[in-house]
Formats: sequence, C-alpha cells, structure tokens
Amino acid sequence: MRRERPEPISPELASVGENLAIATRAAREKKAVNLTVLDLRKVTSFADYFLICSGTSTRQVQAIVDAILEKLREAGTRPLHVEGYEVAEWTLIDFGDLIVHVFSESAREFYDLERLWRDAKRIEIPE
Repeated sequence: MRRERPEPISPELASVGENLAIATRAAREKKAVNLTVLDLRKVTSFADYFLICSGTSTRQVQAIVDAILEKLREAGTRPLHVEGYEVAEWTLIDFGDLIVHVFSESAREFYDLERLWRDAKRIEIPE
C-alpha cells in the first residue's frame, strides 16, 4: 500500500526536510499561531532549524506538542528530549537537527527567540 505524500506548506519548506514539514503541518492543524522557521545552518552547529510557534492557552500548547510528537512518531522520528510540557509556557522538543519551541504568547514575547537568533535566515510560513 502506497502512502500519499501531502503537499508542502510552502516552496521554501519543500527543500527543508520532511520532519520540519510534518511538524509545521501538525502545529497548524492544532491552530498554532505565529509559526516561524529559523534556518540556523549558517549560525550554529547544534541544530539546523527551529520551528517556533505559540498557543493561546496551556491546553492548546500541550495539544500542539502532542500533535507534533504523534505525527513525527508516525513518520518514524522520535524526540531526543522534551522539556517544559507540564507547565506549557515554553515547551521544547529536540529532534536533533530540528528543535521545536511551542510557547504561550506571553512567554514567546518575553524570550523573543527571533531577536536572539536574528542572524538566522527566517523562513516565513503562509497563514
């Protein structure tokens, strides 16, 4: 049985990698807001990409994390580490070359990873 591949989210993400596209789709399905991808390949060696997104409540942050974990497990990818799930202000999922940050809106504004990693190329994800 052949599995159909979903269409890429955007042309830029088509070349980025399947795990990032799967995680982005899963976050979007759970209504994550302000999805941003940072391409870190030219600024650091510990990861290739950050996927950063926000949820509007603790429950939504956890639902986004759960969906990303589920979809990537279905694709055969398991996280190296998950941190911050219970509190759900800033949950980090480490997949090695991809690190997913799911924030509450207030925590995202406070930590402002996009500013801290401003030297990384930003890949916009259409709404």
